[in-house]
Amino acid sequence: MKSICVFCGSNFGTRLEYEMAARTTGAAIAASGLALVYGGAKVGLMGAVADGALAAGGRVIGVLPKALQEKELAHEGLSELHIVTSMHERKAKMAELADGFIALPGGAGTLEEIFEVWTWGQLGFHSKPLGFLNTEGFYDGLLSFLDHQTGEGFMKPEMRGIMLAETDPVRLLEAFSSYEPPKTPKWIKRDET
Repeated sequence: MKSICVFCGSNFGTRLEYEMAARTTGAAIAASGLALVYGGAKVGLMGAVADGALAAGGRVIGVLPKALQEKELAHEGLSELHIVTSMHERKAKMAELADGFIALPGGAGTLEEIFEVWTWGQLGFHSKPLGFLNTEGFYDGLLSFLDHQTGEGFMKPEMRGIMLAETDPVRLLEAFSSYEPPKTPKWIKRDET
């Protein structure tokens, strides 16, 4: 692996622990010799994860839509900043640049981004690891729901297993280093069963 993409909130949330986890995650990525790929903004947890990586001497690559750059949200201290035309182009560029994906606490955009790359992994479009950093139990309810989805037959256990979760960024990165994608494809023809 050469780089990790982090999806996270453009707000700080209500707990100081979220900001600290973002900074720690950025630093852990840098300490692992990996580049950080993220949404390119200076605000909220996005700015904190970038600042954490930069403070640890890491390489930070931002991908930001032009419309957000024009609102003066771009982080000025990045190693690289790619300006793109749309949110769709942003996600595609981030996925192209990254070898793994972490979701820190965030809102609808964070969930949409991590769920899209998870779906791509289930369909075999990539074999990259991904997971939630479950700071202060932020994702407990969602993880329980994902297990419920699996139990109700809407997701195969091996597809559920793609999505990792840890409370510590170092442990999550360690899990990424030993990640193996499912050997069974999501879709099997009837005559193959």
